[in-house]
Amino acid sequence: MTATHSPNGASSRDATATRGADADRHAEDPSIGQLIAEASQSLSTLVHNEIELAKLELKSSVRHAGAGAGLFAAAGVVLAFSLTFGFLALAEGLVAAGLWRWVAYLVVFGMQLAVVGGCVYLGVKKVKRIRAPERTIETSKQTVAYLKAATGSAKRG
Repeated sequence: MTATHSPNGASSRDATATRGADADRHAEDPSIGQLIAEASQSLSTLVHNEIELAKLELKSSVRHAGAGAGLFAAAGVVLAFSLTFGFLALAEGLVAAGLWRWVAYLVVFGMQLAVVGGCVYLGVKKVKRIRAPERTIETSKQTVAYLKAATGSAKRG
C-alpha cells in the first residue's frame, strides 16, 4: 500500500490513525447530561457530608453546653444555700458590734429587701425596652406577598 504524503510531511495513514484516535476519545467523553448528573450527584453528596459534619460538631458543642449549664445551675443552688449562712453571719457580726439581736436581723432583712427592690426596678426597665422585631415582620410580609404573587402568576401562565 502506498502512503500519500501531505504538505506537512505526514502520511495519510497517520492522519487516518489520528482521526480514529480522536473518534475513540470522543466516544469515551461523557455527554453534557452525564456531566450534569455527575455534578449534581457530587454536589448532593458534598451537601450531605457537610450536614453530617455540622451535626457531629453541634452534638459535641451541645454536650459541652449542657454540662456547663448543669455546673452553673449547681453553683447557683450552692450559692443560694450559702447566702443564708452569709446573712446569718452578717447579722451575728452586727450583734457582736453592739446591736440588739432583733435589730441586727432586721438590718440584714432590710438590706436584702433593698437588693430585691433594685433588681425589680432594673428588670422592669429592661422589660419595657422590649420591642417587636419590626424589620423582620415587614420583610416576612413582603416575602409572603411576593411568593403569593409569583405562584399566582405561575398558575395563570
